[in-house]
Amino acid sequence: MLQVSQKNNEKYLEQIVAIHMGTFEGFFLTFLGKGFLKTLYRGFLEHQDSDLIIALDGETPVGFLAYSKNLSAFYKWLIRHKLVQFAWYSFLAVFRNPKALIRLVRAFTYPSMTKSNQPFVELSSIGVLKHNKSKGVGSLLIQALVDKFRNSEFEYIKLETDRINNEMANYFYQKNGFVLHRVYETPEGREMNEYRYIYKEELS
Repeated sequence: MLQVSQKNNEKYLEQIVAIHMGTFEGFFLTFLGKGFLKTLYRGFLEHQDSDLIIALDGETPVGFLAYSKNLSAFYKWLIRHKLVQFAWYSFLAVFRNPKALIRLVRAFTYPSMTKSNQPFVELSSIGVLKHNKSKGVGSLLIQALVDKFRNSEFEYIKLETDRINNEMANYFYQKNGFVLHRVYETPEGREMNEYRYIYKEELS
């Protein structure tokens, strides 16, 4: 039976990393390796304004969702508290591909460039085991996040995903109540969709 866990999730870090690597094959963060990802997701657990929600089938993690109430502050916290670990894993990545250095700098500075006068929660990452897709795991995680911040000071939940060759993910977010807010292009030339789940419209 599927359920969600929102506390004491550090014991699931290895499984979270494995789910991420299976979900995001060929993506930049996956290229950075298991050590980098484990440090990153441990950061979500330790940062006071960020966290992980885990979907469990019995005692087995089958999906996860990472979020932050202040992603810019989270990245700055990572640099202050996890610099040695990230420096080591980044060195290994840059050694394999020198162009990774530019992507790393952008990855850690981009969140500070996204400003809003409205308080919002950022859905940073969501992953589901391949053989558990289409079983409602992703929707369960989204609903847990939505419920967590309903009737709070936050006006919307924000996420970003690829616009091109990503039809299933875009459909998934729309099906779960997210509305396309804007389209933009990254410095690497990726077309991205920004979606928002807007709480205030629930009250109208």
